[in-house]
Amino acid sequence: MGRISEKKDAHKHEEKEINKVGNIIGTYRANQKGFGFVTAEEGQKDIYIAQEHTNGAFDGDEVEVQILRELPDKNPEGKIVRVTGRKLTKVVGLYKKKKHAGFGFVLPDNQRLLQDIFIPVEKASGAVDGHKVVAELTSYGGEGKKPEGKIVEIIGHVNDPGTDILSIVKGYDLPVEFPEKVLKQAGRAAKPVSEADMAGRKDLRHWQMVTIDGEDAKDLDDAVSVFKDGDNYVLGVHIADVTNYVQEGSAIDREALERGTSVYLADRVIPMLPHALSNGICSLNAGEDRLALSCIMTVDPRGIVIDHEIAETVIHVTERMSYTSVKKILEDGDEGEIRKYESLTPMFELMRELSGILRGRRGKRGSIDFDFPETKMILDKNGRPIDIQPYDRNVATRIIEDFMLLANETVAEDYYWQELPFVYRTHDTPDEEKIRALATFINNFGYSMHVGVNEIHPKEIQKLLSKIIGTPHEALISRLALRSMKRARYTPDNTGHFGLAANYYTHFTSPIRRYPDLQIHRIIKDNLRGRMKDERIGHYRSILPKVTEHASETERRAEEAERETVKLKKVEYMQERIGEVYKGVISGLTKWGMYVELPNTIEGLVHVVNMTDDHYEYKEGFYEMQGERTGKCYKLGQEVYVRVLGADRLSRTIDFGIAGQCGTGGEGEWKDGEDRQ
Repeated sequence: MGRISEKKDAHKHEEKEINKVGNIIGTYRANQKGFGFVTAEEGQKDIYIAQEHTNGAFDGDEVEVQILRELPDKNPEGKIVRVTGRKLTKVVGLYKKKKHAGFGFVLPDNQRLLQDIFIPVEKASGAVDGHKVVAELTSYGGEGKKPEGKIVEIIGHVNDPGTDILSIVKGYDLPVEFPEKVLKQAGRAAKPVSEADMAGRKDLRHWQMVTIDGEDAKDLDDAVSVFKDGDNYVLGVHIADVTNYVQEGSAIDREALERGTSVYLADRVIPMLPHALSNGICSLNAGEDRLALSCIMTVDPRGIVIDHEIAETVIHVTERMSYTSVKKILEDGDEGEIRKYESLTPMFELMRELSGILRGRRGKRGSIDFDFPETKMILDKNGRPIDIQPYDRNVATRIIEDFMLLANETVAEDYYWQELPFVYRTHDTPDEEKIRALATFINNFGYSMHVGVNEIHPKEIQKLLSKIIGTPHEALISRLALRSMKRARYTPDNTGHFGLAANYYTHFTSPIRRYPDLQIHRIIKDNLRGRMKDERIGHYRSILPKVTEHASETERRAEEAERETVKLKKVEYMQERIGEVYKGVISGLTKWGMYVELPNTIEGLVHVVNMTDDHYEYKEGFYEMQGERTGKCYKLGQEVYVRVLGADRLSRTIDFGIAGQCGTGGEGEWKDGEDRQ
């Protein structure tokens, strides 16, 4: 548990004392516009902090807050009376040397840090104007003084290839290099599968099975198999048995726990496990014996799992398939591809059949399917974006998604009823006021949804999404519905998954890249081998609260870093296209302007100062911008032509100007969508 075990202990006594006088301890989250929010206990509303009440707090600091006023249907307002714990110790940013002066400044990459960091010349460590650097804070400033620091690392010049992504890596404190001890341990563990390894396992090497992944995937941690038994389907989801090579408490395990997850950036992957394991012995490579943990489910024609077995297995993947190949076979009817994989095509047909049944059953119970295009980046050898497009979601990606969801639900339900310590993936019911706001919003487009008193059912949101399929406002309303949801998280307590309308859900299927999956594999294997006695049960009950909290934190950090790299590459892409005109959709409206999203997922801001034909006001209740003199209106979901005016790599923003209207319609989308499952 090491480096995470002591978190949040230091202020327990102090917190009790503070709570006696009515103040609250929480974490401050800054906004780049100056204000912020303090998050306190689970279930409490965030506390709004105006800029004049931040009291020198930095993003992520632990603070003591005094409530100034409670407001109905709004966040309470407060002021920070004291910073009780500093989180920020280092800042990544651009070094600017003050000409003819004995000092410089670091302009933070993190837009939530509103002040430059003062660097005395003797603490510049040789940095020159234009270097991206890491500065260690020596003073947090206050009373008219800027924060002060010293440069501890020079990442590279801002224009050097790779410096931009490396700056994000450093900014989020993502561990890149593995300690030597971990690499050596991984090398020793990564031995070919032996007869001794296979002893006592269910031998499935004669089963026809495949991996289906993207063309560039290297860590293949799931294989699938389907065959018929009478009218029933026998679906096998076979997951790499990573715990066979990563022993609890080992150097590899401690490092994996600390990392929490693999991080997928625009031009690189930062893996949770060393390559000797993740791309080697733990990867389910075709034509090689591999150890697995399999969930074998018998599914009836209605899509109900009528029997299942979770077992330690040995497998031999028949073929490494790509999503593209399976799509060619099942959707495109590509004769060449069908001939090439002639022996596997009947199984692919069964997979499509079963996938449709499972998807239909999930739909009936109210599972919400947010079908957003993710961004696919095509980079050259120097990391420069040469094309940006939405990822293709097709029959093959849906097959894998449906099978993984079913395995995750089946395993979660099994272990819930065994009443053993476990790790669940939970998604709480949304706040009623957010859903009511959504219901009010969609009335503007002629839609309605039923929101009961203290009762919100996912089926209502699912029904809304089904109504808007194919309409101009589909992606826009879908994105707003997603933003009304809470964030999914890991927890030892099963409270269900609202978005999937599932009573039981876990993450079982990706132990190469997610620590929670690795943790539950360890629990499952202890149980299968008869080791789950009082001592082990007590051990897991004691560690799982910290493990799940840390896993949720590292997941969020990875998501933010991934999003920042995508934003950065989008800006870089548009820098080469200043002056060009594109058709897009108005995806967001604010008092300072309109966000417009292009079909390739790039979004930019049309600032009100660039809307020069009139003075425009944001009509909040009508979700439109209206010109005072001309009466011209811009509405959410409306298609417009925009000209690229600018793209700023430092702020990671893109500026558009209106180049013409094209009426309403299109595929508008809200910003910052997240995969919250």
